[in-house]
Amino acid sequence: MPIEYTSASPEIRAVYDDIKAARKVEDVNNFWKYLAHDPATLKRTWESVKEIMQPGALDALTKEMIYLAVSVTNGCPYCIASHTAAAKKAGMTDKMFGELMASPAWRTRPTGLRMAIAFRSIPLSINNYCFGADCG
Repeated sequence: MPIEYTSASPEIRAVYDDIKAARKVEDVNNFWKYLAHDPATLKRTWESVKEIMQPGALDALTKEMIYLAVSVTNGCPYCIASHTAAAKKAGMTDKMFGELMASPAWRTRPTGLRMAIAFRSIPLSINNYCFGADCG
């Protein structure tokens, strides 16, 4: 069961607050809520993600697109949804998404191709951001 903010310890809430502020979201996604069962792992993982996502030679959009391609290759629907939302929020266009999906989809066919098509044709919303088909 995920640990919600209202039932989290002050140590966990501090990490949640940092994630929400950094990502400009109202709530953390379930990935973080499940990691919170081990507060040390939650904190260590968030600190690592923050370090990786800091501005550098690659911008945040490029990094999220790399995460997305790896997620498709690994066949992780939750990861695909999360990193698609983050990449779109960082500025990924539909054309960029299509070109990005061409590589892992064909390398891992038929699984990767099916996943790429599925995530373009179904409505999906994470943190109030809609992607895929028209969410109406």
